[in-house]
Amino acid sequence: MSALLPEPAHRHGAAPAGPATAVLLCNLGTPDEPTAPALRRYLAEFLSDPRVVEIPRLPWWLILHGIILRVRPAKSAAKYARIWTADGSPLRVWTHKQALLLAGYLGQRGQRVGVRYAMRYGNPSIASVLTQLKAEGAVRIVVLPLYPQYSGPTTASAIDAVAAWARRTRAVPELRFVNHYHDDAGYIDALAGRITDHWMKHGRGERLVMSFHGMPRRTLTLGDPYHCECRKTARLLAERLQLKPEQWAVTFQSRFGKARWLEPYTEPTLRALAAQGVGRVDLVCPGFAADCLETLEEIAIEARAAFLAAGGREFHYIECLNDQHAWIAALADIALRHLQGWDTQALPDAAAAQAQRERALALGAET
Repeated sequence: MSALLPEPAHRHGAAPAGPATAVLLCNLGTPDEPTAPALRRYLAEFLSDPRVVEIPRLPWWLILHGIILRVRPAKSAAKYARIWTADGSPLRVWTHKQALLLAGYLGQRGQRVGVRYAMRYGNPSIASVLTQLKAEGAVRIVVLPLYPQYSGPTTASAIDAVAAWARRTRAVPELRFVNHYHDDAGYIDALAGRITDHWMKHGRGERLVMSFHGMPRRTLTLGDPYHCECRKTARLLAERLQLKPEQWAVTFQSRFGKARWLEPYTEPTLRALAAQGVGRVDLVCPGFAADCLETLEEIAIEARAAFLAAGGREFHYIECLNDQHAWIAALADIALRHLQGWDTQALPDAAAAQAQRERALALGAET
């Protein structure tokens, strides 16, 4: 008669290493460094997403690998090199800081919630951070994309990445998704505060241009709410700033390819304003939570040059929300609304000490 094998040790019921509830901030992504090989890897992942390029896979694969990934990486690397900092990619730097600050703001409100950030493309990936959160004991996660306006190629793509991770995961945590907050009062107030602070320091231009990231026009006809949500954000912001209709405009930037995109386009609009005699333009990018290539290079450098070359006298780029107090406070409010019903209260000191003791005993029993 064979001896019974001992049961393997498990930690069922043991105190988790980290908070059981977490918030995952998701941003678009960035290459690891401003070089052609790094851009090739990044662009291959980004442009292979069927949410981003919605054309048949086979012809697009031939175009992507036969043309785009042979030509574009070096050009994009040069653009990134213009805005790269000593700490790395501005997008990663700001997103990391936002996660740290949000954790602090939630902690100050008595919430025991872990906060991490991930990138839809590049590092740290959504899958890797979800795996880490789960390993630390998170059983409830709010996924909060840093895209105030919902769109299939952005918000839905982040949800796709979470779903792909969940399909490979045995015990999936409870998940909640923040789809949009384009009309959130705290977000609008943070934008208004950023703009008025700039005006107090540098004066006020003749026209405020609100430039949002572009999307192919077919996304609108297919039912994507992005265009309408951008327009609503702009309208609410203009109302909050008490602007007259002739004092502001909405545009869309970052076109790619020859298809028609959402209009009006940012750079042609700036050139037209200069031709009409508008001497100073202030430009803000409300759809970007953090400064990145599209704001620091495309707008603050290229769009500025286009406006001045067309006869404009003064161009002011107004920074993104980044680490602004009002913005992090708004993020905390948004997170708390989606955390409702989950136990996120910070443990009292005695309870925290007891949980630590139980965790130490459990770990000791396994070794």
